[in-house]
Amino acid sequence: MRLGTALIGGRPTLVAALGDGLVGLPGTLLGLLQGGEAAMCECAHLVALAARGPPPLPMAPLLAPLIPGKILGVGRNYADHAKEVGGPLLTAPRIFLKPSSSVVGPGAAVRIPAAVTKPDWEAELAVVIGTRAQNVTAGEALDYVAGYTVLNDISAREFQFDQPLPMTSFAKGLDGFCPLGPWLVTADEVGEPWDLEVTCALNGEEVQRGNTHDLIFAVPALIAYLSRYLALEPGDVIATGTPAGSGHFRKPPRYLKSGDRLRLEVSRVGVLEHSIA
Repeated sequence: MRLGTALIGGRPTLVAALGDGLVGLPGTLLGLLQGGEAAMCECAHLVALAARGPPPLPMAPLLAPLIPGKILGVGRNYADHAKEVGGPLLTAPRIFLKPSSSVVGPGAAVRIPAAVTKPDWEAELAVVIGTRAQNVTAGEALDYVAGYTVLNDISAREFQFDQPLPMTSFAKGLDGFCPLGPWLVTADEVGEPWDLEVTCALNGEEVQRGNTHDLIFAVPALIAYLSRYLALEPGDVIATGTPAGSGHFRKPPRYLKSGDRLRLEVSRVGVLEHSIA
């Protein structure tokens, strides 16, 4: 299933994609995930019934699929990106946090604060947790995944690289710096996340292309590692890292500016488009 949140009648509404239309569903996506397997089964049943009924609702503006409880980012997690950044080889995932207040949906016009001079893009596969996970093994980790979505980890690079001490979470946590969506695609539809293309186009020019088979720490390893230290709750998001090609590491560097348009895609998951105000 492809689940999301649409603006219908001026109200955020839980929806599922059905052909070129939408099926309205009760509750919220976060509430659905918190309801566990029984709630997901009932949701699938409602979507199946809708497929045999009258034409679905027409498409409506999509919002972010959900507002996560927490967003856990992973730095330098693609081999090619780690190489372009430089530094020692990581022996454990490098974790940072993005606040839920940074989330915006597809089609958003992200406003960069006037004081930020080095705003950058990072296309990422995002993992959405479906079941509370604590001290899980890598072998069982995918059982705790509800699905996947697309995320742009926008970053104010001056706070990462121009400060005496890096402020990575602050650099990545400003308002609007986490475009997310357009859908949560359930894990059964995506399949195992070993071979997903991740791309980013800026104003129609491809600037990033990678594949999840190049992750240094794959999705199960990330879930197992994080769950040793904190409980992963339904609706939490793991941003798994970005391939090479973000603007700060180009020669010369290239940063986002007003009027830019971005198209981020993860194969079998979807396309997230947004602009810079």
